[in-house]
Amino acid sequence: MASQRNVVIVGGGFAGLGAARALRSAPVNVTVVDRRNYHLFQPLLYQVATGSLSAGEVAAPLRGILGRQRNTRVLLGEMVDLDPKGKRVRLADGASLEYDSLVIAVGSETSYFGHDGWKDWAPGLKSIDEAVNVRHKILYAFEVAERIADPAQRRAWLTFVIVGGGPTGVELAGAIGEIARQTLRHDFRSIHPEDARIILLDGLPRVLMPFPEDLAQKAHRSLERLGVEIRTGTMVKDVDRDGLQVETGGQSERVEAHTVLWGGGVTMPPVAKTVAARTQAPADRAGRIKVNPDLTVPGYPDIYVVGDLASLAGADGKPLPGLAQVAMQGGAYAAKDIARKARGDARPLPPFAYFDKGTMAVIGRGAAVANVFGVHLSGLAAWLIWAFIHILYLVQFESRVVVFIKWAIQALTFNRSARLITGAAATDFDFSDAVKGSAAVPDLRPTAEARR
Repeated sequence: MASQRNVVIVGGGFAGLGAARALRSAPVNVTVVDRRNYHLFQPLLYQVATGSLSAGEVAAPLRGILGRQRNTRVLLGEMVDLDPKGKRVRLADGASLEYDSLVIAVGSETSYFGHDGWKDWAPGLKSIDEAVNVRHKILYAFEVAERIADPAQRRAWLTFVIVGGGPTGVELAGAIGEIARQTLRHDFRSIHPEDARIILLDGLPRVLMPFPEDLAQKAHRSLERLGVEIRTGTMVKDVDRDGLQVETGGQSERVEAHTVLWGGGVTMPPVAKTVAARTQAPADRAGRIKVNPDLTVPGYPDIYVVGDLASLAGADGKPLPGLAQVAMQGGAYAAKDIARKARGDARPLPPFAYFDKGTMAVIGRGAAVANVFGVHLSGLAAWLIWAFIHILYLVQFESRVVVFIKWAIQALTFNRSARLITGAAATDFDFSDAVKGSAAVPDLRPTAEARR
């Protein structure tokens, strides 16, 4: 075992985990390093944010996933520096790891396009912590509105703005629409949740720009049926505690909203700049590292960059998108090349070729759009394919069973069992401030109609 190659994989997401699992039979020693102890199924993170699923159903401990893989160990740590000449990775705690082959799969972060202060008022959706924060903001808004008598304040609390018309923004908007019009319909006495105003903003001409136009239009109509107000060609100019300033066609407008959610744009983590500086690798405008056709860094054949951090043109000449399937295929390719080298096979692999299986987005119960192998689907058929594929790709069998059962119950009842307001911020609103200068807090006793 001592003579075997040491492979260090930084990141336990789709790319890193895919590489680690693909090396289970290779004559190598694998070390997976991640700053969290779990693998996150990010495409379903919005369901944690909207109360459909719990965090444990979209995440699984890395040690549990890789525990039976005898050539693999998992370390909790964060990469902060790289010595490509000495073949060492340095972690935040000062420890260093030697490698013969290195796979960097650190993923991406939410981009606020140079306005990082907006993050305090408009959380993104890249981690479980952010999803729980988003869930808190959505549910807490209804709770505050229930206790406020002033119509203007109540309206601001019942206004939900989602920035970004990609799959994340569309799925969030659709889920909030269902929450307001179905899930919470009978839960309040002083407000009507279905009166909530849901606004989806995007600076581009339409939602779901990577999708074919006919599917984007169908998604647009499905969102409108859920009461979502779609505003394209709209740029965000400022975000604060009480709302945001937007600009459409040169006209500026203030939108009063206490719940602003960010679903637009990604950027690379700080370690990306370090890797580029240490290896002198070129990077694109988004900070992604431009890799060779075999996913290695130019000049360093034993350093692979895969997933969101890698910039590589696809068959159409455009950069490959930051999708889960791109990451999984890239991780598997890097592992195959590492295994080839470990076995002494001098024949190089063909260049990495991404196989596009299609793109999907769900809008609500029985409503989705899908471009599968060039076939355009929408409605229930697309939703069933979306559900099947997402359940299939969950890494734990237990999670697949639980998610299937929860989705079946939700499809029948619209119930979202994980509607929990958690954390220290659960009572962070001062109601005395909310009612100053306004009418008294409304009578919370059930009305005669409600009692019936």
